[in-house]
Amino acid sequence: MKNLSAVIQQLKREHQHLQQQLKRIDEAIAALGSSSNGTRKMSAEGKRRISMAQKARWAKARTAKPKRTISAAGRRRIAAAQRARWANVKRAV
Repeated sequence: MKNLSAVIQQLKREHQHLQQQLKRIDEAIAALGSSSNGTRKMSAEGKRRISMAQKARWAKARTAKPKRTISAAGRRRIAAAQRARWANVKRAV
């Protein structure tokens, strides 16, 4: 039982020591101030610049790309090549 009371006394001293350390840490944090309080302010001008930049990015992304067309000769070449491929497939069967 004597050993148990010694252990309890040691734990109480350790607890008190840790409380003192936590108090010092809390004081240090308070002295530095909390920089992550989540209340960042942005000026109206800053918001406007960001908004305008994003609108410009979206406008650029939405611009219609010219539709690609193929010439009549190109279509004939593709059709002839396709006919040749089908002819090979039919011959193989």
